[in-house]
Amino acid sequence: MVSKKSVIVILCSILSLWPEIMPAQDMWSLERCIEHAHRNNLQIKQQKVATSQFENNVQQAKLDFIPSFNASVNHSMNWGKSVNINDLQITNKLTQSTSANLSASMPLIQGLTKINTLKSSKIELLISRNDVEKLENDITIAITQAYLQTLLAAEIEKCAEATLKSTEGQVARTQKLVDAGSQAYSSLLEIQAQLANDRLQLVSAGNDLKNNRLNLMQLLDLPVGSSFNIEIPDMEDIAQRLPVGNIDEIFRSAQSLPQIKSAELALEKSRYDYKIQRGRAYPSISFSAGYGTYYSDSREQAFFSQFDDNRNPSIGFSMSIPIFNGWSTNTAIRNARLNIERSELELEKSHQQLYKEIAQAYNNAENAYEKYSAAEKNVAAARESFGYTEQKFNIGMVTGTEYVVAKNNLFRSESESLQAKFQYIFQMKILDFYRGVPIKL
Repeated sequence: MVSKKSVIVILCSILSLWPEIMPAQDMWSLERCIEHAHRNNLQIKQQKVATSQFENNVQQAKLDFIPSFNASVNHSMNWGKSVNINDLQITNKLTQSTSANLSASMPLIQGLTKINTLKSSKIELLISRNDVEKLENDITIAITQAYLQTLLAAEIEKCAEATLKSTEGQVARTQKLVDAGSQAYSSLLEIQAQLANDRLQLVSAGNDLKNNRLNLMQLLDLPVGSSFNIEIPDMEDIAQRLPVGNIDEIFRSAQSLPQIKSAELALEKSRYDYKIQRGRAYPSISFSAGYGTYYSDSREQAFFSQFDDNRNPSIGFSMSIPIFNGWSTNTAIRNARLNIERSELELEKSHQQLYKEIAQAYNNAENAYEKYSAAEKNVAAARESFGYTEQKFNIGMVTGTEYVVAKNNLFRSESESLQAKFQYIFQMKILDFYRGVPIKL
């Protein structure tokens, strides 16, 4: 029988190994979040399915260049009176016949419509792939923003915790000052009220952190209740970095973005579509070949003998010349030409929109840096002011009201500084994105 002492020893041994037995906490970096979203986002999956369909269209356009083959076998039975061709006697019997045919056809000249159709299909495929890339870029930016918002909420919660701890210590010191007669009892009440307010701030900060973490999990399509914690990287280098380059340089670097490439490809496709419509206005020439035979029991020859004797090979060429079809061809050509003009305007619009977005992002980054710099100076001033007020309060030179005002000013300035810092980091990441630099922390 195992003694109580042995059980205790075993339990102690297990507890000592607990950190090694338990799996390490699963931490998510920004890069991991982005990679996960690219693999699991439903919109991206849907667009990839559409891309596969365009791949099939390209394959079909290639197969349209090879001849088409058709085979047929027909068997018929006829009842009723008929004349025997041998003795001219009228008979009433069942007559059966069988035929077999093999045919092939191939367009030779169609105004280059098939070649241009193949080129147009390839461009559609490239546009679809660009659509996938654009969706990936959009989700990358959304996740980056949500990730930084979660980090910001965590920092504000830490700030609220530090503020609460400081106020708890001040309550104890104020009690001593009141007992010593250095402060009025009303000052203690004011500090206690501030303590209650700090606790409320901490609860609110914790709730904001939960909501931001939940939002990030939803972007990642993670089930509610999943173990999810994000890494806290060192971002001081990013926060101290000044915006470099200028708007024109960044704009030139952004020409490889999918929205620009798609607009360029759409213009190229519209030109091939125009050629397709023009090709349909030209004559077309096709080649055909066939091979057939038949059998009829109205003849006295055997089945296989008839099939051998009745062989009928054939070849032929045909030409089709469009003369008049209600001007539908001319209308299609004019619409295709207008579509080229529209695609040219769309490309110009895409360039203008991109330049506007980059200019706004650059200005936002500059403004964010100025706000962050000013906020940092404000924090330094608020800390100095609070330290001075706290010293004077501890010797009874200022009231509890003045102390509370200074403390709230410090917390507000620290929160505003954190918000300005993370907003600046986000704007710098946006500029990196336009430069073609992968987003990471």
